[in-house]
Amino acid sequence: MGVVESTRAVAGEQVLVALLGIPRLLSHPAWQAVDRDEGRGVGVLLVPGFGFGDWSLRMAGRWLRNRGYAPAGARIGMNVGCTSELVDRLERRLEKHAEATGGPVVLFGQSRGGGLARLVSVRRPELVRGLVMLASPVLDQLGAHPSVMRVARKMARLSRAGVPGLLNEDCFAGTCYDTNSTAMAQPLEVPAIAVFSRNDLIAPWELCADPCADCVEVTSTHTGMGLDPEVFRLLAPRLAAWARSSEPVAAPG
Repeated sequence: MGVVESTRAVAGEQVLVALLGIPRLLSHPAWQAVDRDEGRGVGVLLVPGFGFGDWSLRMAGRWLRNRGYAPAGARIGMNVGCTSELVDRLERRLEKHAEATGGPVVLFGQSRGGGLARLVSVRRPELVRGLVMLASPVLDQLGAHPSVMRVARKMARLSRAGVPGLLNEDCFAGTCYDTNSTAMAQPLEVPAIAVFSRNDLIAPWELCADPCADCVEVTSTHTGMGLDPEVFRLLAPRLAAWARSSEPVAAPG
């Protein structure tokens, strides 16, 4: 299966998950119980997973906005580029959103997006109020399901052939990989929650259990986690606690 076919297959799963998950989410108390002052205008930067754009977290953004947060997309395209370049772009986006909202921002990432958000949190903790990682295999950058890694490596070969804006070989075994692996292993200076599922067929749950985060288990699928009512129910009080702090918050302990 080629890159295009593999990407379409994953996209097809996302569409199916959305069709099945959105009605369930919209009818759930976690969605309907709304306190429009809960977020206090705190900024939230939504970082999509590998192969998906900002649209994939649109429902999460709507849920946040209804509660008084100020969500914004990461604007990193389909999240298929070089890790170091994406982290740089995400850092600039974080700076702008923190300035626009008047204080530290919550980083909310799914899958690879959670890993990128963690790297930015290590680099700029003073701009991060809290970190949410959904199904993010942060304990091993290359630990995703073999089918996903095959697509990623095919993209690296296309990059070597001259196609711009894709992962390159350096992201797998080079300076980019070494630099970001070292950064990913750094302890967090911000509060964080890592949500994982044993039903995740893309990111092994063991690799998502960040020892620096509050680890929470749910039963959803990998792509379905961003539409799982249980995820939003669990996140609501944690995000509200972060929003109540008017100053940059410190990591537990």
